[in-house]
Amino acid sequence: MSDASSTAPHLRRATSADEGGRGLFLIAQLAQHWGTRYGPHGKTIWAELPLPDSPDDAPV
Repeated sequence: MSDASSTAPHLRRATSADEGGRGLFLIAQLAQHWGTRYGPHGKTIWAELPLPDSPDDAPV
């Protein structure tokens, strides 16, 4: 996720009447790690998600 803004993202809980504000909250709930990278055209939010276990990794 990225945008042209240079403001720091902040985690918040959206109310049921809010039309936005849920994206970063969901990322924080699902990701192992997340952060922000700033560039010349704004910022990008990155996330590391856990991979599902491979069937090859299952105990025999």
